[in-house]
This record gives sequence, structure tokens and C-alpha cells, in this order.
Amino acid sequence: MNRLPVIDIVIIVVYFLSMILMGIYLGRKNKSTAQFTTASGKIPGWAIGLSLFGTYLSSNTFIGNPGKAFGGNWNSFVFTLTLPVAAFIAAKFLIPFFRKTGEVSAYEHFEKTFGPWARTYTVVCFLLTQLARTGTIFLGVGLTLNALTGVDIRMIILITGAVVTVYTVMGGMEAVIWTEVVQSIIKTVGAILVLVLVIWGVRGGVSEIYHNSITGDKLSLGSFQPDFTRDTFWVVFLYGVLINLTNFGVDQNYVQRYHTAANVKEASKSLWLCVYMYLPSSLMFFVIGTCLFTYYHQHPDMLLHVKQQVAAIKLGTGATAEAIAAKAAVLTDAEIGDKVLPHFIVHKVPSGIVGLIFAAILSAAMGTISSGFNSSATIYMLDIHKRYINKNITDQQQLRILYIATIVIGLLATAVGVSIIGVNSVLDLWWKLSGIFAGGMLGIFSLSMIARHAGRSTAMIAVITGTLIIIWMTFSQTGSFPPMLRNPLHANMTIVVGALSIFLTGVALQKQHKSPLNLKKSI
Repeated sequence: MNRLPVIDIVIIVVYFLSMILMGIYLGRKNKSTAQFTTASGKIPGWAIGLSLFGTYLSSNTFIGNPGKAFGGNWNSFVFTLTLPVAAFIAAKFLIPFFRKTGEVSAYEHFEKTFGPWARTYTVVCFLLTQLARTGTIFLGVGLTLNALTGVDIRMIILITGAVVTVYTVMGGMEAVIWTEVVQSIIKTVGAILVLVLVIWGVRGGVSEIYHNSITGDKLSLGSFQPDFTRDTFWVVFLYGVLINLTNFGVDQNYVQRYHTAANVKEASKSLWLCVYMYLPSSLMFFVIGTCLFTYYHQHPDMLLHVKQQVAAIKLGTGATAEAIAAKAAVLTDAEIGDKVLPHFIVHKVPSGIVGLIFAAILSAAMGTISSGFNSSATIYMLDIHKRYINKNITDQQQLRILYIATIVIGLLATAVGVSIIGVNSVLDLWWKLSGIFAGGMLGIFSLSMIARHAGRSTAMIAVITGTLIIIWMTFSQTGSFPPMLRNPLHANMTIVVGALSIFLTGVALQKQHKSPLNLKKSI
């Protein structure tokens, strides 16, 4: 087990305590449901923007992006490049729509358009998406702190889950936003420190890093061939546009944040601030991964050590030294990508800075997780409990249910994090799971915006069709399916095909019934 210097342990403990105390302090205002869910609409736009940036810049970015750059190239950066496209559509159409309805829930309007089943369908998809996302983020934290301290990954995930749940329950949405403002600053400073230290440690500096990047094709954004069976530029671009539209238009994390602003203009400003900050930040993490590639291949002993650590995790307790060595010998750069940055931090970062960088990684995780907990609890209360269990519930009873729901969701998300220990790439896993659940949400959302006069039966048939296609695309790639029945497309195309199948089926059925389409009127 590694031993952190006392100063680093103190920094980490102070960070944990600060987040809890901040939640307690801000929780004094939580006297109503509106305060817990939307901070009564009194948060300034710049703070919401930093909060949205904090939600985007999760540990999946902090660990996953350098891992992808180390093990491959910059193909995944194409996802970031689609943010302005999605932000333009959201600011132009979606934010005004949600502010006009006045509905805190992103899914209440589905019931008005297509019936109760549509609302329930999107709520289930959202909750599953949040469990998948927070689970992968917990795993990223566990991998990092395990490399730093040697503490069991399961124990790390359990402790982190408990801390985040406590300050989210006590502070509500205002605590989520203001802690994310602090966390955004910490994680940005931490990333800059890592970048400087990696470049400083490379023999030959920037010129050597650039030379290796060019000769190794590490800066490639992917093939521009119209091939949708592998990680080409177009696969990631289409995936990015649709996922980011899902985030900005269907994800309760973001829609709920729009209601914390004073007006539409402030909400739109906050979204663009998030985009302007995330673009260079995401680029920085890919640069870090590329720099780490050069550094570790200049130090083969350290590269072997990482592979041995990963091999030990994959083989589990009780594995012999011979088995670990044999497994390490066949591991590729792609398989160890997520573990390289934590390894560098623990072995090459000076004492004192280690604690600060780990606090940054925790910030990247905890902000996203806390907003997910709050929004999931809000959705449970508004779209499940208040809709199906008790419609006449008082405000104080709603507040109590929000507390309980946050705790339950925290426990479930923590359990998911523990259950996925051992995956090769946190980012790949998150992208696959989000594509499965988000495809249905985006499909029915686009249908409700552009073809909102489609009948309820038409929408239901479209959703059933799209869901069956998503299920087939997801599970047919396993070896149990005959080759001729397998999905030939890349896993990231699941959301693209799933969402389009729902939308196009709905439009086709609507045209068959000669119902008018009116984009301007629907928005």
C-alpha cells in the first residue's frame, strides 16, 4: 500500500470536510421544494455556467480523455467539437421552450403531448442514464485514489458516495451549483499543474512530444471515410451532436439548471459560458494524454509497472507473480490508458501538489455526481411520487421525499460503481451506456418538438419500434447472435439510429394520417 505524505492527506480531508460544511451552510435555506430543486431561481448566470461546466468536466473527462489520447489518438475530441452546434440549438429553441412551460421536470410536457406512458418512458431512461453515468464516475475516482493510496477501490467508492450524498441532501440545488463553482476552479488549476509537470518530465520537452505525436499519428481526429462500423470522425461527430442535444434538451441536470436563472437570457449565457470553458479544457486533457504517451515510452520501467498494476486488478486477489507478469506482457496501451494519469500523479508529482491534484479529480467527480443525485431525486418526486402515489402532497412532505430519494439514488449509484470495477475504459463504457438510454429520450423529444401533433398511438408505435432497434443494436453484437443477425455498426451509432428510428417512424405514420408538421409552431 502506498503512503501519502501527511500534507496530501490533510488537503484531501480538508476538501471533503469543506464540501460537507458548504452543504450544511447552504442547506439553511432549504425550507421549500422550490429552494431545494431550483434555488428559487436566484442564481446568477455566470455561476450556473460554471456549474454546467463542472457537470461536463467530470472524472470521465479528467481520467478518460487522457486515457483515450494515451491509448489511441484524438478521435474522441470530436465529441467536444460538437458542443457549439448543440448549444446553438438549445439556446435558440430549447431554453425558451422550457422557461415558457415553467415546468421544473423536463418530462412533464411529454404527458401533455403523448400521454402518461411517454412521461414514464423518458423518466425511466433518464434515471438509468444517471445511474450509468454516476457509476462510471465513481469508478474513475476509485481507480485514481487506489493508485495514490493502495486503498481498496470498493472502499474508496463507498466513502466518496457517502460524502457526496450527505452534502447533496443537506444543501439542495444551491449547494450543487456553488460547490461546482468552487470545484470548477480547483479542477482547472489541477489540470494545468499536471500538464506542466508532465511536459517538464519529458526529455526533449515540447518538440519531442510533438515529434512522437506526428510519427505515431496521435493527433488524428479519426478517419474521414464514410465508415460507421468503427471509430471514424463521422461516428463520433454524429454521436456527439445527438448526445449533447440530449444533455441540453432532455437531461434533467441541465433543464433544471435553466430554471435557477432569473430569465431566458441569463440561462442562455450560462450555457455558452459552459461551452467556452469546456472546449479548451477538454483539449488540455487530450494534450495531457499525448504528453504522457511520450513520457511513459521514455520510461519503459514505469510503463511496465502500470501494466503490472492493471494486470493485478484484472486477475484479482490471489493471482501469482507469474500470472501477473504474463498478463502485463500482453496488455496494450489502450487497456491501461485510464490508469496512466493516476500512476504519474502518485509517482512523479511532488508532495503537497498530489493532494491538490487529487482534490481536483474529486471535484471533477463530485460535482457531476451531486447534480445527478439532485436531479434524479427531483424527477422521482415530480414524475413518479407526485404523479402516481400522492398527488395532494404538501410542500414539506415533498421536501422530505426529496431527501429520502437522494439517499436511495446515492446508494444505487454507489452500487453501480462497485459492480463495474475491471472495465478497460471508463469513457468507452459511459459512451456505450449513455447511447443505449439516451437514444429513446432524444427520439421522443424530437418527435414532440417537430411532430407534436402526432397521435398518442403513433408516438407509442414509434417509440416501441425505436426501442426494439436499440435493444437489437446493443445485444446483437455479442457472440451468442449468428453473424448474419449481428449489428455491424459501431456501438456509438446506437443513439443515432435509435433516435432517428423513433423520429422517422413517427413522422412517417403522421404523414400517413395527413397530420401537419409545423416546426415554428411547435417550438
